[in-house]
Amino acid sequence: MINILFLVMCLVTMSIGHKGNVIPSGLKEEDWELERELNILNKSPIKSIHTKSGYIVDCVDINKQPAFDHPLLKNHKLQRKPIFEKNTIKKRFQNSTIKPKFVLEKFRCPQETVPIRRTTKNDLIQGKLLFNAQNVTQNGEVNHFARVYLSVAGSPYYGVSGTSSVWNPKLYKGQSSAASLYVRRGGGNDLNKISLGWHVFPELYNDGQTYLYMFWASGKNGCFNMLCKGFVQVDRSYNFGARVSKTSTYGGEIMEVPLKISRDNIGNWWLKVADKNIGYFPAALFSSMSTQADEVGWGGYTVTPTGTTSPAMGSGHKPDNDFRHASYFKFVKYLEIIGTEFDPLPFMVESYNDSPNCYGVVNYEDKKKSFGYSLQFGGPGGKCST
Repeated sequence: MINILFLVMCLVTMSIGHKGNVIPSGLKEEDWELERELNILNKSPIKSIHTKSGYIVDCVDINKQPAFDHPLLKNHKLQRKPIFEKNTIKKRFQNSTIKPKFVLEKFRCPQETVPIRRTTKNDLIQGKLLFNAQNVTQNGEVNHFARVYLSVAGSPYYGVSGTSSVWNPKLYKGQSSAASLYVRRGGGNDLNKISLGWHVFPELYNDGQTYLYMFWASGKNGCFNMLCKGFVQVDRSYNFGARVSKTSTYGGEIMEVPLKISRDNIGNWWLKVADKNIGYFPAALFSSMSTQADEVGWGGYTVTPTGTTSPAMGSGHKPDNDFRHASYFKFVKYLEIIGTEFDPLPFMVESYNDSPNCYGVVNYEDKKKSFGYSLQFGGPGGKCST
């Protein structure tokens, strides 16, 4: 009888989800796995914030966030700030003709908590689809890229930075459009990559607004934003998956954001947005990028279902030498081992644009003095070559 009671108690315990919700019986295996992931990602909050855009941000104990459930981070010690950091934000903008402006939905979590956007089942499903389509054509989706990058010839690299104009390209069902800077090493099944920027992805966010996002991959592991375990959040006011409240207007006011990915001297990769170190990826997560990257870059990419026209990238206009028109990155830099930032050198620089009839990319180098080393990218989309 005791054994039977113990078995019943175990079954009951297994059927209880996060915050006491009962997981329905008869779920398919993939649905059960999604429910299990949701229970891990959605930690019991100290405080919950209902944003104006309709999503919920949970303020979670900084020491109990989902990252610490990752098996590779079992004994990881929380790092609250980078071991070294050079504040170059003011220096970058002192000669700029466009004053930097960046507006996220505002809120602030209590001390010793961090903001994490609450994950829904649809978030997980759509996030996995976009993760699979990030670098290859599969699952009925097609990618297009327009970017400037620093090749392996100039490696190793220890980070990347730049300031991006922020736009709101109009999309259709199943599409996404992003602008980002990135670090990467390897490829195929051993791809290690981190991207940081903004994107529009209606099926993930249930609207056509622009959101701050990050992406990471280590082989088959990784995700967008906080849709899996791994990233350690330390800032209590900025979070990934936050809506950008105001975007640029063609020929008018330009909204922009400084972005930076940097490896500190113990191997963790930090993500900085404006003046905030939002958090980091511990070195243990990466199979080949724990020590360095062999490529960094800046630009945009789009995803669309097979057989459909591709969406707009950036502002929806091709480069035309006017930074009030096409999307741009300015003050672009790469980082060397102690965190010092440098302009790219000619032998390092390559450009890639797989659909010149839909998108453009122009590298201005350092010829536009008020913008530092800069580039423009993007375009209207349409029937693109594959």
